[in-house]
Amino acid sequence: MHTVVERDLELELVLSPGLTVPVPARLTYRADDPYAVHITFHIGSDSPVNWTFARELLVEGVFRPCGEGDVRIWPAMAGGRSVVLMALSSPHGEALLEASATVVFAWLERTLRVVPPGSESGQLGVDDGLAGLLAPTPADESKDGDA
Repeated sequence: MHTVVERDLELELVLSPGLTVPVPARLTYRADDPYAVHITFHIGSDSPVNWTFARELLVEGVFRPCGEGDVRIWPAMAGGRSVVLMALSSPHGEALLEASATVVFAWLERTLRVVPPGSESGQLGVDDGLAGLLAPTPADESKDGDA
């Protein structure tokens, strides 16, 4: 069984300086998908909007600006509090979202305790899968005996 770390939170969709709209969201991290974080936005439509990107990007983004292209993350101050800004871009549009740095950091710490940085590949079961693929089968053993 793989561990799942989830956190419901309210993000702010930044429409303009000083004007935001609350967006309920859920952060999800699954140990069986150790390199990724998932954010589900509940925007009042029939189906939620899902984004997936590298956990490492979010870890770095709480400390310094990072990312290029579809996902960019950086720390900032807003209304006297520490926040994490996420700029998301897709063919359907762009969004700038603001999250409490304290909430994001606490959730990230939980994910890092579940799967420490550098140990992600061990969660994938690649070694076990490869060993299974390379293990001799009864048919292989009977061929060896015939030689």
